[in-house]
Amino acid sequence: MTTNTGPLAGIRILDLTRILAGPTCTQLLGDLGADIIKVEKPVDGDDTRGWGPPYLKDKEGNDTRESAYYMASNRNKRSITIDIAKPEGVQLVKDLLKHCDALCHNFKVGGLDKYGLGYDDIHAEFPDKVYLHISGFGRTGPYAKRAGYDMLAQGMGGIMSLTGPVDGDPHKVGVGISDVMCGMYATTALLAALRHRDKTGQGQLIDLALLDTSVAWLINEGVNYLTHGHPNVRRANAHSNIVPYDVYPTADGFVIMAIGNDGQFKRFCEFIGKPEMATDERFLTNDLRVRNRDVITPLMRQITVMKTTQEWVDGLAPLGVPSAPVNTVPMAFEDPQILHRGMRIEMDHPIAADGKCRLIGNPIKYSETPVSYRRPPPMTGEHTDEVLEELLNLDDAARNKLRDDGIL
Repeated sequence: MTTNTGPLAGIRILDLTRILAGPTCTQLLGDLGADIIKVEKPVDGDDTRGWGPPYLKDKEGNDTRESAYYMASNRNKRSITIDIAKPEGVQLVKDLLKHCDALCHNFKVGGLDKYGLGYDDIHAEFPDKVYLHISGFGRTGPYAKRAGYDMLAQGMGGIMSLTGPVDGDPHKVGVGISDVMCGMYATTALLAALRHRDKTGQGQLIDLALLDTSVAWLINEGVNYLTHGHPNVRRANAHSNIVPYDVYPTADGFVIMAIGNDGQFKRFCEFIGKPEMATDERFLTNDLRVRNRDVITPLMRQITVMKTTQEWVDGLAPLGVPSAPVNTVPMAFEDPQILHRGMRIEMDHPIAADGKCRLIGNPIKYSETPVSYRRPPPMTGEHTDEVLEELLNLDDAARNKLRDDGIL
């Protein structure tokens, strides 16, 4: 196994999360060096193991139960199976928590209370543990008891009203972005709570909702509305506060122009041989260009079709004028910059056809404590024996008894 070089080496997380938001959080913590004990239900495991195709192929070319969806957010974890619906399973969870710094889950509000694993019970018994609860709508409020999913959060949080063609239907983002961003907020929140624990010895509850985080990352569009009080306008690929900032047609496809300040706009105008555009009273500043977007946008589209996408990118990059192609996913994973930065990785996998699984790398680059890829996404219960022996000193006979009783 690869050496653990991450800054969170020595931190251990008991992970009862599944699907995407929670696993995104715990994978990130695992990449940073934490020991993640992923607790799954016996036999079936994490729901997303069956969310395919595609699935990892085994050496005979058959689909395994390791879906691409599952593998996307579950590396650097050890999987154990425990039936928490049984008192003996609950006790195992509590015994394991004695050796952990935090417990994470994304059961519905009240879902773990009936087993004695809710926050009040855990805090009373383990006051120094951080307790992270991710839910659709949070633990309070009129929607608290509802089940929450990514697309609901995208729709209710406002982002779908801003995404898609100007005159078309609202669109969700192409990935589960509300789940992913909730996982990112969860990671930050948990690390800050561990910092507080280290200073005071006190654990605490982290109550994090998909809907809350979806509203939080409306960022400038949300504050635009709060500032001017007018309904936001869907602009497809255009920017509400910067012009020209859009996807434009070229001689052979499309190019992104992200001209973020007046100096860049002036250099762009000089590059296209129209320096007078930069001094036009309608386009002199970004403020004026935003106010006159209906005038400048058709002009830009007439200009950009005169060159190929690559000609635009190659010509503008040396001038410091941001532009880029619109890559497909396959093109992105062949981009030399993306490859150089290690965003496409391979890990050894015990049942994969060629012994490898292919994953997306972690974007964090530390100078002193680099991210490490130590464990591929685990198979269901792959580490049950290892973890129970290591942390609880349960021998073969004790583990076999738990299996016979349907606890593992």
